[in-house]
Amino acid sequence: MYRAIRKNKVNTVIIIVFFIVIIAGLGYVASLYFGDWTITIWAVVGACIYALIQYFAAGSQIVAISGAREIGPQDDPRLYRIVENLAITTGSPMPKVYILDDPAPNAFATGRDPKHAVVCATTGLLDILSDRELTGVMAHELGHVRNYDIRVSLIVFGLAVALGLIADILMRVVFWGNRSRDNNGGAQIVFLVIGIVAAIVAPIVATIVQLAVSRQREYLADATGALTTRDPEGLASALQKLIEYQQPMRKQNTATAHLYINDPLKPGLSARLFATHPPLPDRIMRLLDNADKF
Repeated sequence: MYRAIRKNKVNTVIIIVFFIVIIAGLGYVASLYFGDWTITIWAVVGACIYALIQYFAAGSQIVAISGAREIGPQDDPRLYRIVENLAITTGSPMPKVYILDDPAPNAFATGRDPKHAVVCATTGLLDILSDRELTGVMAHELGHVRNYDIRVSLIVFGLAVALGLIADILMRVVFWGNRSRDNNGGAQIVFLVIGIVAAIVAPIVATIVQLAVSRQREYLADATGALTTRDPEGLASALQKLIEYQQPMRKQNTATAHLYINDPLKPGLSARLFATHPPLPDRIMRLLDNADKF
């Protein structure tokens, strides 16, 4: 587990560097187009500033995008008590607890580290799970916190948003850039092609990055939650109910889909091809097959 935590910290650095390299490359292309090499420098500086802002602000952005509301012990004693007991059991800082008003059963965790963590459950999840099952799900989410998965997920969220912005900016530069320059028709065509390709490839690249960090992350959080509660059957039962009551969430966002315990998006061909989560039956099987090891 400690190796997995260290790997997640390393992955965070790799993702940030990857993001900065992409921006630098696009800045280089823009420098060629406009004949101004300071664009590359400003692009790299802007990328570093953006990465820093995302590191500190993305957690709040994710909560705002989801529409969740923070609760205290008096608002929902059941959920708050379960999270508090798990935090005490694991010796972890108490995270902020949120509830999302949505009939789709789901949950997520976010934040840059355990001291700034957030865990959230939907009203649909609270309605269908027993205390035992809810404890398993919240132990899974706190597993993400303890394993520093939340930091990697936060950076992935920022990367996905950034790639979308980059694609949009490229297209706008193509159509609204300086068209009065002489002998730049060929360069404009090249830049147009780059902008179109980026607009198509950006969401695919973001999804691939999500896939790279999400699938094994879910298996590890399942194992961490089971080790915490010593009750893998409780989490397995909760996952089975997620299958039985599964439905897409009302407010969907592909950039945050990888954060949830179950895929919140509407099922479809693209969801099957680019799933950010391993199949629930596989996760249940792993928990039950290794129940005696927990």
